[in-house]
Amino acid sequence: MVVSSDILKAGILVVDDQQANVALLEQMLRGAGYDSVSSTTDPSAVCELHRKNRYDLILLDLQMPNMDGFQVMEGLKQIEAAGQLPVLVITAQPAHKLRALKSGAKDFISKPFDLVEVLLRVRNMIELRLLHRDETIQNLKRLENSQRIAGLGDWEYDFASGRMVWSDEIYRILGISRKEFPPSVLTFDSMVHPDDLACLRQERKAVTEAQSRFNCEHRIIRPGGEVRHFHQIAEMIFDDRGRPVLGSGTVQD
Repeated sequence: MVVSSDILKAGILVVDDQQANVALLEQMLRGAGYDSVSSTTDPSAVCELHRKNRYDLILLDLQMPNMDGFQVMEGLKQIEAAGQLPVLVITAQPAHKLRALKSGAKDFISKPFDLVEVLLRVRNMIELRLLHRDETIQNLKRLENSQRIAGLGDWEYDFASGRMVWSDEIYRILGISRKEFPPSVLTFDSMVHPDDLACLRQERKAVTEAQSRFNCEHRIIRPGGEVRHFHQIAEMIFDDRGRPVLGSGTVQD
């Protein structure tokens, strides 16, 4: 359940190249009780700001010089893995509304601003965002509990950024802590039994070249010297040129 106090604490970013519009929207939002409002007149800064702050709502002007709102939304899609952009677009052009919705925006407000409309649409979008986040957290808790019971962990690797993510269960199986060991191929390989490492690497190479999945068993050695047997399944997603984009898999003890 989302309560009013949660909505008013939501992180909001206002993006408009006109400082007068920024000031007006900030005044409206702060006057309504929102206490975490920030802004920028530089559209090229939006993606990095969102990556750092994970805003619950971005009020985004569409018509800006050098980089318009549509280009900003394309960048945000690379950050929001599920494609759920927290974007409420600002436009004075009715023809842009449909294109904005197709580009990932969830709603829009029109210029000149109407106080009641702005506050209503902002509140509705934030409430939906928080409800979705709460549901996601509950689903993650259920998933973590199921993985713990089954002794099954999962991982994901983004080839473009080199970013790897491990579930908590992988750490438990390996017998290491998240604080001391960031998730990486190097960390994992350092724990693979020396007699199994070459085979595992060959399987990885084959799956990226043949665009298939691999299914193999190997051993790992925990920090205390205990040997565990792993069953690992992995598959890749490729772009239209046949290059690997995303790898994901499961590890079972």
